[in-house]
Amino acid sequence: MEVTDIEDWGLGLEKNLLIAGPCSAESPEQIEEIAKGLRGSPTQLFRAGVWKPRTRPGSFEGKGTEALGWMEIAREQLGIPITVEVANADHVEQALKAGIEVLWIGARTTVNPFSVQEISEALRGVDIPVMVKNPINPDLQLWIGALERLEKVGIHKLAAIHRGFSDPYEKRYRNKPEWSLPIHLKRMIPGISVICDPSHICGTREIVASVSQRAINFGLDGLMIETHHEPDNALSDSKQQITPETLKIIYENLAFRDTIDEHPEVISELDKFRHKIDLLDSQLLELLAERFDVIQHIGEYKREHNLAVYQPDRWQSVMESRIKAGVNKNLTEKFMKNLLFAIHEESVKKQEAQLKEAATVQKS
Repeated sequence: MEVTDIEDWGLGLEKNLLIAGPCSAESPEQIEEIAKGLRGSPTQLFRAGVWKPRTRPGSFEGKGTEALGWMEIAREQLGIPITVEVANADHVEQALKAGIEVLWIGARTTVNPFSVQEISEALRGVDIPVMVKNPINPDLQLWIGALERLEKVGIHKLAAIHRGFSDPYEKRYRNKPEWSLPIHLKRMIPGISVICDPSHICGTREIVASVSQRAINFGLDGLMIETHHEPDNALSDSKQQITPETLKIIYENLAFRDTIDEHPEVISELDKFRHKIDLLDSQLLELLAERFDVIQHIGEYKREHNLAVYQPDRWQSVMESRIKAGVNKNLTEKFMKNLLFAIHEESVKKQEAQLKEAATVQKS
């Protein structure tokens, strides 16, 4: 994919992009108060939801086209470009007429290729930046597909927004971060910028600061944070919005990390450590291969003696002893559980394959 860097969008945007503004535009007075509060902040792009797709009808669903006119207030107060969410071709047309500089596609829209294609066709021949939020579920191909549809109609000023993924079992976050997915996206689409939306990941303002820092630590390229002058009175997503004053404090306390490209002198020293890592990885792979070879022998023995693949007492014993040993070596309990589950799942699959193969031979 051919992707234009955010700094080359022609809007004066720079590294460590900060996007701020309310979840939804509620009134001209609200937009003015928030914009005034953002003066002196490092905000480079003002955001506001105009059309608000809600989970259930009856909730505040935005003021629509009328609110697009209010965005001029933020432009005048802050002197920065505006971005709004679009979910269909009509939204695109109205936003373009209003002179909106940047569009974004929300998670509920990204999940539907028909909707993304409709938006893409409406933008054919238009030179405007578009940011795409990840789909609700952790489907990397669906996220990439949305970006590809836009690129195929000539949109090259593209960026992605990481807002987390739905998980019914997740308790801490509104949307589980799954940090590996935006990192994989950056690997699969070289040059793509990924902006983190900690507001939707958190669902509560108390942890916005810590999630923002984690996004920076993972090498993401900026933040989109919902900001309201009276968050508790906001008509949508009140719990996750913060005040402009809090936004300034959070941003000032972020520890930004340099990239290796900015410090080429460290590469040779890092390469020494990386060489050691490469050797250790090779040893780990050899040990894993040897372990699974033993598993094959165990599977053969179980087959010959008509034993079940899964032995719960043995599995429980392995989990307890290995987790304890790992924790004693400064490995986290969560990591050890994930590692052991992955190894166990692969072991069971190999033994099941042996049983199926033996059954096929017997039938023949």
